[in-house]
Amino acid sequence: MRRAALLALPLTLLVPAAAVASGNKQVEISATPQPVEVVPLPCFPSGKLTLGMTNTGRKATVADMRISGDPELMLSRHQFSSYLPVGQLVKAPLEVTVPRGTAPATYDIRLQAGREQLTAPVAIRPAPPKGPGDNLLLGEQAAASSTHGNMRLCGGVDGNADSAQWGAGGWHDATKGVFPDTYGVDFVTPVSVGRVVLHTLDSARYPASVMGIRDFDVQVRTGSEWATVGVVRDNTQGWVTVSFDPVTSNAVRLVIQDSNDHGYSRIVELEAYSS
Repeated sequence: MRRAALLALPLTLLVPAAAVASGNKQVEISATPQPVEVVPLPCFPSGKLTLGMTNTGRKATVADMRISGDPELMLSRHQFSSYLPVGQLVKAPLEVTVPRGTAPATYDIRLQAGREQLTAPVAIRPAPPKGPGDNLLLGEQAAASSTHGNMRLCGGVDGNADSAQWGAGGWHDATKGVFPDTYGVDFVTPVSVGRVVLHTLDSARYPASVMGIRDFDVQVRTGSEWATVGVVRDNTQGWVTVSFDPVTSNAVRLVIQDSNDHGYSRIVELEAYSS
């Protein structure tokens, strides 16, 4: 059931954990946080729930939790099954995303174990603005020549420019020592781009002069043709800005020619602005 958008959730909606009894079995189910918040962009960090089941009975058991949601919600799983020792909380992650353009509102995820149910609200928030002065790449669908298996394709446009958190939220390619690599965004509709900002890996442990991107080209696409609008060579900085005459384009990307360790291309965050 859909409720009005962006209204404060009354405390009565925060349903407490439910006990599930079957014979001599008793299991509590839970979901946190409530509500979980989601932004309708493909590479914006997804909403994350932590599902839980606790065996409050006297014997170890196996329990199954069924997971469903309103049609607007895309869920990373629809079942959570686990062996439950007595008195131990067993957790599982649930990622929640929604299609671009989903209206701000509050939707429901429904959890069921046995005859008991728990409802967890999902609050859809408005997408961030993309006007003059705003980062045009934030949360948009990233595209890359390859992505290392331990990283996320979206990691370079998720809004997290903290190099210390690069391992959890950045991007690097999957072809060690092979260049060029590419990373960028295709726009839904053409936009004016006049400045690109690169945050490459630069931390106390891994400085840019050792692990950062060294040589790269900035390219924009008009129609089906790519044009180079900026060239950077011998870079040792973690934060690099490339400005150029604004171009109306349907995509922007970096073509990475080399890194300072001659191994991988590493991006903490890539941003683009209209001017």
